[in-house]
Amino acid sequence: MTRLKRPAPGPLGKLWKEVLEPIVFAVVITQFVATLVGVDGVSMMPNLRDHERVFVPKYETWLHKAGVGNFQRGDILIFKPPREAAAQAANLTKSAFGLWNYRPFLIKRLIGLPGDRVKVEGGEVFVNGVKLDESWTTDYWREQGCWDTQSDLANNASSSGIGVLPDQPEISVPAGHYFVMGDNRTAGGSEDSRLFGPVPLRDIAGRAAAVVWPIMRKANARYDCSSGRVADFSGPNVLNWRVLERPEAFAELKTALAKEGVLNPQK
Repeated sequence: MTRLKRPAPGPLGKLWKEVLEPIVFAVVITQFVATLVGVDGVSMMPNLRDHERVFVPKYETWLHKAGVGNFQRGDILIFKPPREAAAQAANLTKSAFGLWNYRPFLIKRLIGLPGDRVKVEGGEVFVNGVKLDESWTTDYWREQGCWDTQSDLANNASSSGIGVLPDQPEISVPAGHYFVMGDNRTAGGSEDSRLFGPVPLRDIAGRAAAVVWPIMRKANARYDCSSGRVADFSGPNVLNWRVLERPEAFAELKTALAKEGVLNPQK
């Protein structure tokens, strides 16, 4: 049987096959299927450390934006700060080679769903009048000696630090928005919805589902409250690969809200 030889690809064909096709494929995968995101900073300590990389299933976000399923309280979200806040606060924008400014991605934990009332008082968080057990993070900060219970951010669900919302101990999360907070509960440890307000769904890039890098890490991290940095790591090396599950306290909160008859269409 005689086989016909395919003609050799021309310059444009080579450009597509060798350069453009891999790029397009990579963009489609990272934008619509899954991607990896690096943690920058200590705002999610002790549960996420600086320079760790997390796996983000992007398809989940597209399904949620299409009305299929929802993010849940306790999820760790990757998002951009709201445009209104970024326009008023230089620390919520970054510069690209001095040519233009952009909103960097942040990573925080989802506390309040659309329609929820979120209150912050004395470092404690209340959702629809029910106290959230935050021992999964506050125990660490109490042990470090720097759990913030006194500052404006520890006593308001919104602060006028950025000027987006006035000081309010309690706010209602608007439709299509989510209230997020960092796990770092030291004074100034996290810039989150208490400063820039609830985050619209359009600005959410996805949910951090698992930590994939580094493979190993030191078991313990000591935090220096005065500098706002990790002072040192100690203990044995432990496997760092782990699924980022919601703390059990959020399931308990959901049960308590149901008993109180506080229903939320996106619970």
